[in-house]
Amino acid sequence: MTTADYIALAFFACVWTGYSWLLHGRTFFGRTSLTHAMIERRREWIYNSLRRDLKMIDTQIMAGLQNGTAFFASTSIFALGSCFALLGATEKVDAVFADLPFVFHGGHGVFEMKVGGLAALFGYAFFKFGWSYRLFNYCTILFGSIPMLRDAEADMIAAERAAERVIRMNVIAGSNFNEGLRAIFLSIGYLGWFINPYVFMLTTAIVIFVLARRQFFSQARLAIMDAGPPSKLTLSAIRRDMPSNDGRDLPEGL
Repeated sequence: MTTADYIALAFFACVWTGYSWLLHGRTFFGRTSLTHAMIERRREWIYNSLRRDLKMIDTQIMAGLQNGTAFFASTSIFALGSCFALLGATEKVDAVFADLPFVFHGGHGVFEMKVGGLAALFGYAFFKFGWSYRLFNYCTILFGSIPMLRDAEADMIAAERAAERVIRMNVIAGSNFNEGLRAIFLSIGYLGWFINPYVFMLTTAIVIFVLARRQFFSQARLAIMDAGPPSKLTLSAIRRDMPSNDGRDLPEGL
């Protein structure tokens, strides 16, 4: 380990911590983050469920959230196992790195420490995904306690309290999922350390730049923000152009 290695590792930790702290705030240069904008969309979704009895759509959304979390949890476990397999092939990998240009050759001990750090990243991601999966499971149970439409109209205060419980649990689960996903993304930057500490800092900075751009300056963020004035193609125009129910206006073959 050289001084540059320690500086690069400290840079990695500081940038990760700083970016996480930045996302906990609501705005950056007056721009709401994608994560906080999605929190408001989650709130709209749960409150919309109070106005309908048939909640199959909501349960499908919950299932989709759980399945996505389970996928990344499994991926983290496979990546963690690959790190342990890499430790068993230290001599072969070290021999390959020794022949590559621009690669700092630090020896077996340094290589094993770097692999151990990568394994720690994947282990952290797995725990975040695992906890997120459990919280989404709790969220599904809490969602089942939301009253039906008639009961909600009879006691709206109790219905809103039930909805708020679901929203808080869903937001916490989503936050843990985002933290696990962030660790997966930053592991890509961490791979630069196997070349040299300067590449490590460069790849980390690139990953953080991409993540920050997606949070504050991406088209996805604009897509879920509050919409502007309605366009000429309004809902009434869509309904007017739709075929009638008797099927006479449907194209042939349908």
